[in-house]
Amino acid sequence: MMDTLLQDLRQPEYIHVLINPLPVYGLLISWIGLVIALVLRSRRAQVATLTLVFISSISAWPVFEFGEQAYDRVLSMADEDGRAWLDEHMHRAEKLIYVFYALAVVSASAIAVPMRWPKSSVPLVITVILFGAATLAIGDYVAYTGGKIRHREFRNEPPPPKRAEYEQH
Repeated sequence: MMDTLLQDLRQPEYIHVLINPLPVYGLLISWIGLVIALVLRSRRAQVATLTLVFISSISAWPVFEFGEQAYDRVLSMADEDGRAWLDEHMHRAEKLIYVFYALAVVSASAIAVPMRWPKSSVPLVITVILFGAATLAIGDYVAYTGGKIRHREFRNEPPPPKRAEYEQH
């Protein structure tokens, strides 16, 4: 059993699937906590949930990296429609990953800046809440296509058209 686990952990597609819920589900849970912390006016709870927002949003980086490393293997395993969904998934991830990085910066700022300027706390937390909601929508947009690559049962619409930039892979 341990050998199987160690073998799986050497496969980027396995790691990608294993950690890909973190940027979306982790962000959703921490976002809800941040809203509650704001309503309760608890700076300590805000800092704790802002830290979780930071961790969740920055976790998009390894998810993206392992996804890129897994592209060729997953492409070889996918059927024709799955390949179209894979290309769309990759295209969306490449274009939108920066939103997660920006949220990480904003959430870190919402932790650090109020140490020097306490009155900035509430506006920064509200900014993280609004930006976090947009980032959640973007995460859903990217993940939507990822779920259709290997799962035919989730394909309830035609595949997206083939993108020219991925023809060379």
